[in-house]
Amino acid sequence: MLACRSLLLTWLMLTAEVRSQSWRPCTGQSVSEPGVLVPSSDLLPLDLLARVLPRSGEAPPPQVQMVQSKGSRGLRLVGAVTTALSFPASQIFSNCDYFPAEFSLVATIKTPSLTQKRNEYIFSVVEEASDSLLLGLRVSENRLHFLSTPPSVGGRSRLSFKDVGLDDNRWHTVVLAVTGPYATLTIDCGLPLELKQVQSFPSALSTRGSRFFIGSKGRLRGRFSGLLRQLVLLPGSDATPRMCPTSVPGLAELSIPQVLKSTLLQPEDHEAVYPYEAEARVTLGNPPPCSGPEQGQLWFNAQRKGLFVCDGLTWRTLLQNQERLDYVEDYQDLYTSSETFDVEIFSIPSEGLFMAAANRDSRPGSGIYQWRNGSFQLHQNISTQEARAWKHFTIGEQIFLVVANSREAEPELSVIYRWNQRRRRFLRHQTLETYAALDWEAFYIHNHSFLVVANHRRDSDHNIHSVIYRWNQNTKLFEVNQTLSTSGAYDWEFFSVGPYHFLVVANTFDGQTTTISSTVYVWLNGGFQTFQSIPTVGATDWETFQIDGRFFLAVANSQKVSKHGPNLYSINSTVYELNRLTQTFIRFQDILTHSAVDWEFFTIGEEKFLVVANSHDGSSYSLNSVVYRWQGYEGFVPVHSLPTFGCRDWEHFSTDEGSFLVYSSATSRLSKVFKLRTY
Repeated sequence: MLACRSLLLTWLMLTAEVRSQSWRPCTGQSVSEPGVLVPSSDLLPLDLLARVLPRSGEAPPPQVQMVQSKGSRGLRLVGAVTTALSFPASQIFSNCDYFPAEFSLVATIKTPSLTQKRNEYIFSVVEEASDSLLLGLRVSENRLHFLSTPPSVGGRSRLSFKDVGLDDNRWHTVVLAVTGPYATLTIDCGLPLELKQVQSFPSALSTRGSRFFIGSKGRLRGRFSGLLRQLVLLPGSDATPRMCPTSVPGLAELSIPQVLKSTLLQPEDHEAVYPYEAEARVTLGNPPPCSGPEQGQLWFNAQRKGLFVCDGLTWRTLLQNQERLDYVEDYQDLYTSSETFDVEIFSIPSEGLFMAAANRDSRPGSGIYQWRNGSFQLHQNISTQEARAWKHFTIGEQIFLVVANSREAEPELSVIYRWNQRRRRFLRHQTLETYAALDWEAFYIHNHSFLVVANHRRDSDHNIHSVIYRWNQNTKLFEVNQTLSTSGAYDWEFFSVGPYHFLVVANTFDGQTTTISSTVYVWLNGGFQTFQSIPTVGATDWETFQIDGRFFLAVANSQKVSKHGPNLYSINSTVYELNRLTQTFIRFQDILTHSAVDWEFFTIGEEKFLVVANSHDGSSYSLNSVVYRWQGYEGFVPVHSLPTFGCRDWEHFSTDEGSFLVYSSATSRLSKVFKLRTY
């Protein structure tokens, strides 16, 4: 299936290359003889952004700020828009006054949320004498528009791509390729979206007497309010094959101005900080304050032998002696209102670290705990119906929690809650009909938000559909997007490998046996299709992780049940590795577990670990759960055994106090927090 995807992309790229060779400046004639293609690499990109940016060593114009956001630098427009942010078209069309008939535009942008009627120009070409728009690329709420004014047709032509989700305050790279009547939009190296225009793009669009404006159309209204990192015109070629695939598709590069690759000039939303303004502090462990006034200060932690810099919110590591796990100690006894099937660790900006516990009893329900003064304290109770799992996710600036309720009722409803900043509580947002739901997974593909539920059974039927929901930006609700056949679904895990997106389900029981297959799905053509079936034995959890560029999947196998023979609880769970040659997951390591119900992957310094939740051995729930350390060729080896009782879930988290593990018990009110002591 992955090979099919590769062939599809190759075909699209080759098709684009064939189309791209038909342009010659001014004439519109083919560069090559009939049947002979000129390599697209002969066509040089025209970096439009570099023409309004200073050369190395020069100060930027007052209308330009260099800003770093999420680790990448971009340009922001401030003040009045002047000709400093524009240049005459004759600078790039020196031998020809006509805009190329076939071309692609590449832009890397980070756009804040836009209101419905707000339009902002990424770039424009304006005729100076009449102040009329010849060309323009602009973004609005969830849309991208390409505008042109054909010379022989009255009025302006507009091509609109809908539901693109560019205004989400994240970095995106868009490639708009135009050839004849076709316009193809590729976002973040994803699948291309092609529209056909009523009329072909003009083959003789004169640019004589016109100017290029970057981030505007020559006036304050419609000025681009986001960050612009890349803006390139590539005549006669689709730029996508040159840029994709890439490990960071949102920041795919064709030509980035050198000044945007150099040292940070100004962090986002803060005044510039220069090296001579920085201060250094030395402590034995407790971090000094880090907020706006301390931004740029250095802190040396003598105890941890680390050098840190304040980014205005938290201390970021510059240099540090790598920690190593020494031992695990008991840290906090956490008594919940009833047995706990799952815990979810998450953070809320300006509020701190939280933990949601999925508790069995409906009253007082499930607890939301906040980390205060070095321990978890109850913050809120939410009424749930035999809750089995929580999932935290965000959409834009909104923060959500969704609970998997498993109690049989009419109807069975799982609930999405939204964080209310004023009341500092989670409030009910939406209910969704589910069937003995055991898990939720949240994920994002091409700027769209999705949820998938693991429907375990309906009455006594385990072979039912689990459902994928998609967020509707207009209604602000989730709607059914796709259904997938599952057998006693217990867990979903989403992961990406390069530009490819996957979902894997843990199928537990088909009504007769637990020795069944769990399925890996791949995203193709706007939906998930079967990629690989993996034999499992009562699968209850998948954990995905990477080590040194290698991709792994670990399955927790819980028990072997069939109509013939005794139930077996001490069986192998398996770690699989993605084989890039066969493009399948193959067995890497078997690990003996005892009714395993969860894996958790975490790192300490440069060391990698897996911890398993052993829940039952056929006679007792009081078992050791085991921490395994990655040792290269040897795989994972056991290093610590932790006494647990009815262990159901593990979560790793870090605070200023250090690194921790928390486990939930499905047979007791007592869950425990362990501290990972390092040296």
